[in-house]
Amino acid sequence: MSRKVVITGLGATTPIGGTVEELWTNATAGTAGIHLLTDDWVEEYQLPAKIAGRVTTPASEVLSRVELKRMDPSTQLGVIAAREAWADAGTPEVDPERFGVAFATGIGGVWTLLDGWDTLREKGPRRVMPMTVPMLMPNSVSGTISLDLGARAAARTPVSACASGTEALDLALEMIRSGKADVVVTGGAESAIHPITLAAFSSMQALSRRNDEPERASRPYDVDRDGFVMGEGAGALVLESEEHAKARGAKIYAELAGTSVTADAHHITAPDPEGLGATRALRAALEDAGARPEDVVHVNAHATSTPVGDVPEYTALKATFGEHVNNIAVSATKSQTGHLLGAAGAVEAVLTTLAVYNREMPATINLENQDPAIPLDVVTERRSLPQGDVLALSNSFGFGGHNAVAAIRSV
Repeated sequence: MSRKVVITGLGATTPIGGTVEELWTNATAGTAGIHLLTDDWVEEYQLPAKIAGRVTTPASEVLSRVELKRMDPSTQLGVIAAREAWADAGTPEVDPERFGVAFATGIGGVWTLLDGWDTLREKGPRRVMPMTVPMLMPNSVSGTISLDLGARAAARTPVSACASGTEALDLALEMIRSGKADVVVTGGAESAIHPITLAAFSSMQALSRRNDEPERASRPYDVDRDGFVMGEGAGALVLESEEHAKARGAKIYAELAGTSVTADAHHITAPDPEGLGATRALRAALEDAGARPEDVVHVNAHATSTPVGDVPEYTALKATFGEHVNNIAVSATKSQTGHLLGAAGAVEAVLTTLAVYNREMPATINLENQDPAIPLDVVTERRSLPQGDVLALSNSFGFGGHNAVAAIRSV
């Protein structure tokens, strides 16, 4: 029989808060974390999208100068979130060989890679930093967290675009259930607000160009949505087997009751318009959690604010829950944070865990005229969850047809 897995620590650094406490306060208040970019390169390259969600607390205010120099920005954010989660869990005493890391990214060290390329072209090979490759590797974040915390069971790195953070939870869950680890630090990190990503996403008409109203630009489910907004940040969770957590008297936020991963095999960027892969992921997560559709009371939706992306998720929810979908309260927190790509699922899992634990749901902002094709019960201001046993889902979908769902249950 597989072991029950619980969540005992949370960490985050995001566009609406540099700690979990700040994140939760602002998420329930409905705070906008999107602002106009002031970098010189925005005008230098005449980027169509000039807005993004930067972390509220720069890494330079948290890490030492030596750490900053040896880590790509994405790794910096991951380490910050992981340290907070580990401290929140009470720095558990655990055999290092029973302690693992499963930490994701969608893009990884894009800043290190392209800064290194510029240095090579402008100053020659001798000026390229020796640590360039370790810093740009997608697995740099999991490897660095493993080194930092002393985790030796494994240091694994799912890379599946915007589903990466939730796929990390799936991987971490299986590590504990299978008996390969007792404790796993999991999550996702991303820092890819860079000219190349903004230019590329703009070229595919994916980004909002509401540059004159940054705070109102990310608007999931609204008829006037015109694309997602780039964000950066990291989210981290400490998972433990229930017996390990109880043996040390740990605070338990919730149970990670189930996860799922599926693939659309439809298109490299567009979701299956019928939401078939997402539907299978939702159903599989419920089955993995031993739950019924009517057990679900809350969903933190993927809800990126793209014209074509929001509808298939509703289609999948309707196919999974039937009429019960009308009884499910849905939060679309990318309206506040922007889209954190590989970190999105991790931060949203932190928010879903807190929703279950605090019996309160984060708000969706900028929903002024709801798309009639998406008739969900959207949480537009703080709202309480019911008492008793509750189950909530966190959805993530990514380029490449990746679908991942996490089911989080109250304890």
